[in-house]
Amino acid sequence: MNCPKCHGKRHLQSEVCPHCGIVFQKYLKYHPEQTGQRLIQPPIVTLSEEYGAKTSMRNLLHETQQCTLACLIGRSIILLGLIIWSWRLIGPSIESNAAGTSFLHQVNLPFHEAGHIVFRPFGAFITSLGGTLGQLLMPTLCMVVLLVKTRDPFGASVALWWVGENFLDVAPYVNDARAGQLPLLGGNFGHSSPYGFHDWQYLLTESGLLQYDHALAKTVFATGVAIMLLALLWGGRLLVNRYRR
Repeated sequence: MNCPKCHGKRHLQSEVCPHCGIVFQKYLKYHPEQTGQRLIQPPIVTLSEEYGAKTSMRNLLHETQQCTLACLIGRSIILLGLIIWSWRLIGPSIESNAAGTSFLHQVNLPFHEAGHIVFRPFGAFITSLGGTLGQLLMPTLCMVVLLVKTRDPFGASVALWWVGENFLDVAPYVNDARAGQLPLLGGNFGHSSPYGFHDWQYLLTESGLLQYDHALAKTVFATGVAIMLLALLWGGRLLVNRYRR
């Protein structure tokens, strides 16, 4: 191994040339053209880099950013609000359509309708399914961005709760496939609107599963409940760990 400047011999792990005195890391920073030669020392993985590589996945699931006392209190209030809201959405029956009459339904609705437009090139069946996919994908994307890009696990837990809430919002729609009693966009109803206007009536009829609408609705509802509870436990654990620190 030779020095990239004076070409004098040096030890493999040395950081300073014993002949001309240059610091290899600094020299190569300003002479990047030398990095392609074998004259330079191989990259050395520092302890911090190695630790970071091993714990990168762990950091995605645990809070790593600084959080003041005010931040901790604010997040605790948010978590408490989500717990109360969850009870009000989970407690009533599917037929009561509690999620469909909540404030978040008005937030979910634009993403539902946008999903029909986005998935329209994939045919009539996927277009109808696209409404449900749209309102599930949006909070999922928010969760991924908060978890991976922003490195905000608590924010990601709130987004995960939103994913579960959307399942609760979809369940009454699935449950209404045969009855067609829910009011649809524009003031229509499933029993009186043209075939295909009610998404899940069309989807279950075309797939031969219309008689299972109630069972499927219960499955969707239970999935949403499980996701919401998981999100609350995740958020609670993050706050407890932060408080202990």
